[in-house]
Amino acid sequence: MRVLLTGANGYVGRFVADRLLADPAVQLTALGRGDDADVRFDLASGSPGALTRFLDAVHPQVVVNCAGATRGGARELTRHNTVAVATVCEALRRSGCGARLVHVGCGAEYGPSQPGSSTAEDAVPRPGGPYGVSKLAATELVLGSGLDAVVLRVFSPAGPGTPAGSPLGRLAEAMRRAMQSGDGELKLGGLGAQRDFIDVRDVARAVHAASLSAAQGVINIGSGRAVRLRDAAAVLARVAGYGGTLHELDGPPGGHLRATIVHPRPDSDHVAPVAYPYPDGCGSWQQADVRTARDRLGWRPRINLEESLADIWMEAACRI
Repeated sequence: MRVLLTGANGYVGRFVADRLLADPAVQLTALGRGDDADVRFDLASGSPGALTRFLDAVHPQVVVNCAGATRGGARELTRHNTVAVATVCEALRRSGCGARLVHVGCGAEYGPSQPGSSTAEDAVPRPGGPYGVSKLAATELVLGSGLDAVVLRVFSPAGPGTPAGSPLGRLAEAMRRAMQSGDGELKLGGLGAQRDFIDVRDVARAVHAASLSAAQGVINIGSGRAVRLRDAAAVLARVAGYGGTLHELDGPPGGHLRATIVHPRPDSDHVAPVAYPYPDGCGSWQQADVRTARDRLGWRPRINLEESLADIWMEAACRI
């Protein structure tokens, strides 16, 4: 099976590439902006005609789109998340290759949801920020393209390679600095948000499964369980062996995380204030209904959050 992968150098794309390369039946070609791509092409500025010519030459059976941007202003997000996907869809329509399109979307397309609820694929999307809007527009382009296509709405990816600017990445970096400087207290903010974390390696497995399936439409990819960021911080502290106290700036009365998990160390009077906004526009709660992925892809998450956090910490600890 010939597969063309875009965004192979991105956070999710790297693991998708590894997963596809591990399948001896897959012949993988990576297309991207970097020098290490098999083919250099900027989807945000390149023409559909040029991409069509490449598709006709390579004749892939599946195109996996992991390209995109998570940060930047509305214009940049629109270029890399929406215009780029429009280019892919138009090129596939013009091409004679007849390739299936697997597009990696995002749970931020749904926007805020009711606490305690699980968001299914038939929920009306109401993205709460430019990123979610740009990703939703891309999904609508894919769904309206007439192509053999599936959109995987990935919720909150975690695990090795987690970007340093993400909430979990910044949390690990703050803890690393606290341990390095011997801080007995760490002040954290923005830990009340609850998110559905899914290991990036499980995401790659879902992309692989979608490439081999005939499923179309939108399919949620998540763990099916919302976790409060303060609880993730407590698990990370235990994994890291951090013996200090985590003080939550905007948390419950008392402002402490569970003492049974994070033990105070009263001999230090140094406090490092850190703030952690959750900038995805999804409010205080998000949890995926993942039954469609189970039923149509035969996919279930395998890696729990503690293992994902341990891998995040292993990378952070290497900087100590």
